[in-house]
Amino acid sequence: MKISIKLGLWFFISIVFIESFSMIFLHDKLVHSQVHQELQALQARGNSHRAVLEINSDSATLHHIGLMESQTDTEVVITNTKGEILVSSTKINKNMENLLNKRINSLPRNGRILQPDWQNEKYIATVTAFNNKDGKKAGYVYMFRKTDAVQKLISQLNKHFLLASLLILIFMLITVFFLSKALTKPLISMKEATKKLSKGDFSVTLPPPSKDELGELSQSIQTLANDLNYLKQERNEFLASISHELRTPLTYINGYAEIAKRKELDEADRFKYLEIIREESQRVSELLKELFDLAKLDQNTFSIFKEKVDLCVFLKSIYQKVLPAFKNKGVALMLVCHQTIDLNIDPSRFEQVILNLLDNSLKYSKENTTTYLTVNEGNETIEITIKDQGIGIPQEDLPYIFDRLYRVEKSRSRVTGGFGLGLSIVKQIVEAHGGEISVESQVGYGTSFTINLQQ
Repeated sequence: MKISIKLGLWFFISIVFIESFSMIFLHDKLVHSQVHQELQALQARGNSHRAVLEINSDSATLHHIGLMESQTDTEVVITNTKGEILVSSTKINKNMENLLNKRINSLPRNGRILQPDWQNEKYIATVTAFNNKDGKKAGYVYMFRKTDAVQKLISQLNKHFLLASLLILIFMLITVFFLSKALTKPLISMKEATKKLSKGDFSVTLPPPSKDELGELSQSIQTLANDLNYLKQERNEFLASISHELRTPLTYINGYAEIAKRKELDEADRFKYLEIIREESQRVSELLKELFDLAKLDQNTFSIFKEKVDLCVFLKSIYQKVLPAFKNKGVALMLVCHQTIDLNIDPSRFEQVILNLLDNSLKYSKENTTTYLTVNEGNETIEITIKDQGIGIPQEDLPYIFDRLYRVEKSRSRVTGGFGLGLSIVKQIVEAHGGEISVESQVGYGTSFTINLQQ
């Protein structure tokens, strides 16, 4: 069953239940109020006759009261204290006689309701006592009204309620139909979008989201589609790059190994070819190491073993290790760290971070430029900055450089082209140390990576 039908039925059943309960409650209240008004009016009419009789209760007055009530839809019967009928506006029937024979013990001044049952009895009735001029009880005024008049009034009220219920029901059906359509339309669009995503088609475009929960869901699906599309493109580029990076050195290794096996080859050439094989093997090894590190990150098996180190001594050892490579390219490397700073880090992993960042600086720096490795101590924080004067990173690439598989340099240059894994691993290692890494760059002016660690 479609969600629009389910939603429509749910709304419909809920509103029908609420409407039915409300209508029944309101109907009972109105019927009770109407009957109560009829009884109060009947009692008030009896009290009016009582007031007249207490002024004058002669036969002419009695006759006048009987004659007046005979022209209305109510009936009056006046008796003395012994139950003898003094006047009646109609012929006494059995139902009226039964009510007249009811024993009356005590009676309030304004009288009371003698028969309130309008559903099962023929009459509703009230009784009021009247006194003579001496203040003694002289008799009773009985007021009757046929219940068919009340039932007719209630029947009309029922018809109005039924009509109102039908109109509300029709309006509700129309409202539920359009409301369910309005609510399910974005859901249907999202369903189609997720179906395309499940089939590997990430070119999903959803309509502009509304400012509610459905809009947030739509925005999330659109973001997911964009991210998946981006990852798909990056994966394809990554796989092509890895394929190339593996195929090229393996081709060299295989080719030069065949040449190196020739017996007539002199030792100098054989040594040169073996050196090429060693370099290409090392390149393959570095690539496999990064892939292995990435796999461990995915499996949450990337362990950090911290120990207390003197940060400046630690960085100086790395500085000495990479300095020849910088000198060889004509790039100056400056280490600025003059004080003793004790820091809990994993030396092996953190060396991987610094070496990776310095290697990037060296790759993208030109001759006669300077790279700075600077340490600043703040309030309970240590800031390590690696700033170069290289080619810089375009602004549109900055948000993605720490993403896995992302390469700013799209070409596959064996001189500068990386694997698109290094900075992602760097970020994971820094965060595993409880720190943060950020980047600032401007094309043509250089790049600055900043690592913030808690002391």
